[in-house]
Amino acid sequence: MALPRSLCAVLFVLATLSSTFAEDLVHSSCIHASYPNICLRTLSSYSGPAKTPRDLAQAAVKVSLSRARRVSTYLNGVAGQGKANKREQAALSDCVEQISDSVDELSNTLKELKHLRPGTFQWQMSNAETWVSAALTNEDTCLDGFQGVDGKVKADVKRKITNVARVTSNALYLINRLDSTRGRVGLEP
Repeated sequence: MALPRSLCAVLFVLATLSSTFAEDLVHSSCIHASYPNICLRTLSSYSGPAKTPRDLAQAAVKVSLSRARRVSTYLNGVAGQGKANKREQAALSDCVEQISDSVDELSNTLKELKHLRPGTFQWQMSNAETWVSAALTNEDTCLDGFQGVDGKVKADVKRKITNVARVTSNALYLINRLDSTRGRVGLEP
């Protein structure tokens, strides 16, 4: 059974408005992020619904977590090959641990953002901000371990960690932005 033309037109307009609102939310939220182009690119193409600042913060953490997991897998693979010299192997070993910690912290952040409640909002936001900040510190510490090391391994690790750090920095920005609203939007269970 076909829908009446007027109903089809209304549904089309509503779908377009919803899509436009989500795009506007991403754009207005990302414009002042540390890495606005990366923020726009990663969150505009994100497949989950981002209808509120909370949704957007969760999406940003999911992007960061996904990339951190991929880098963790990469680092474990490179470290496990045993082809690195002693100095590189030590830096890789430390980096594996640091990024593993980042994955844990980003996972904790995502869990916290999924269960925000008005009565505990400030405490939960403090936890989320602390964990994402710690993940950023771990990423920086990983790179610090490669000082004095040259070569392809360092270049590859630096490129991958820098990418994760940038999306993590954007996630922290969006979490801070959510915190500044004091949870007025998007806290429904």
